[in-house]
Amino acid sequence: MTFKLASLSCIVECVVIAFLCYKLEISWSWSAIPLIPYIAFIIYGSANIKSNFYTKVHCSSITTEKQIAITFDDGPHFEFTPKILSTLYKYNSPATFFVIGKNIQGNENLIRKIDSAGHTIGNHTFSHSFFIDFKGKTGFMVELDTTSDIVYDIIKKRMNYFRPPYGVTTPHLASAAKALKYELIGWNIRSLDTTKDTEEKIANRVISQVKPGAIILFHDTSEKTAEVLKQTLNFAKENGFKIVSVEELLKIKAYS
Repeated sequence: MTFKLASLSCIVECVVIAFLCYKLEISWSWSAIPLIPYIAFIIYGSANIKSNFYTKVHCSSITTEKQIAITFDDGPHFEFTPKILSTLYKYNSPATFFVIGKNIQGNENLIRKIDSAGHTIGNHTFSHSFFIDFKGKTGFMVELDTTSDIVYDIIKKRMNYFRPPYGVTTPHLASAAKALKYELIGWNIRSLDTTKDTEEKIANRVISQVKPGAIILFHDTSEKTAEVLKQTLNFAKENGFKIVSVEELLKIKAYS
């Protein structure tokens, strides 16, 4: 189910029920019944990044090869990002970092290190504010363009990847991403590494879901993540999984 299809279905159902209300001389309130499942679709489609409700979001790869990709959101962080980079270096594993523009100030050198180490950088908006999903198309475009310019000034590359904050999509976000020609990248394994769960519980949550083509969501803003990352990489090595970049996994160019 997509946004357009759900909206069209709701309109048709409302018209049909309204016609029946007129013909049968029953309460017009019945014509509002289709709004209930429509609202449910809107909530589910917006909150579930894998739904592709408003636009296509790449959340995994359909493959039989034992390849997985690792991603990090919300950085760069002056303390935790270096630890993540150190762990990735030791395991010779690539990753994709979806950065928040406002977090780059003072951490420009970390952006350079991420890039020089061969990792990919993606857009995660400038503010990542709690109310960002209420922005219109222009507001989202400003968020994306601002971060794009900041990153370009540092590494001279234009990002093609965009990950929606909180994994929430909206019609305005979809329109802005399309206008700016971004590929939306989601995930199918959410580590929940910023919760109060123990490192062991987080690692088990991730490992239990690993399968070919998976994209794992971590955050380089959590003290637990470096240890969970080690356990995940050890599991991958012991079970024959290869860590690849999102670009290699999805066959979508990371930069334009």
